[in-house]
Amino acid sequence: MEHRPLFARMKDMSGSELGALMAAGRAPEPESLAGWEFRGWNHPPLLALLGIRKFVKGFFLADGLEGYNRPPRQDGFDAEWTGAGTPFGFYRVVPPAAPDLRLPNSLLLDYGASPRNAFWKPERVLRDYLVQPDPNEPDVFLGLATLALGPARPATNYFLLERLGKGEWRP
Repeated sequence: MEHRPLFARMKDMSGSELGALMAAGRAPEPESLAGWEFRGWNHPPLLALLGIRKFVKGFFLADGLEGYNRPPRQDGFDAEWTGAGTPFGFYRVVPPAAPDLRLPNSLLLDYGASPRNAFWKPERVLRDYLVQPDPNEPDVFLGLATLALGPARPATNYFLLERLGKGEWRP
């Protein structure tokens, strides 16, 4: 499968290279995300052992911009993102605000703010920051996943997004 050039390059970048792209990136326009699904790739290979290296991330309009994740078949970077299952891990998309100001040049995907996640679900502690690293590649995004542990926001990993197609799921 052929990927957009930046998406394919970011897969092989180091954490420090991705950090530099994150810092230099800009917040995506929310309307560029609404109604779309994106193929996602969690950067550290360790996440393959947990069966979460590949994912599909979708965005929809409800009470503002919201989103979800779906698990596709875990069959490698060059295979199609197929077999995506039932949505889970819902989030609201907002500008970062205290205590989530780690990357003010980003959009925040706040899993704790979505009423679609049960109060006991572990994804409620996730906070993802999303940037567009290169305006010349408007279909490619870079994210940083963090955990909301009281006031701390330790990073867990970088993730890559590439536009996949129109999102069909609706609440």
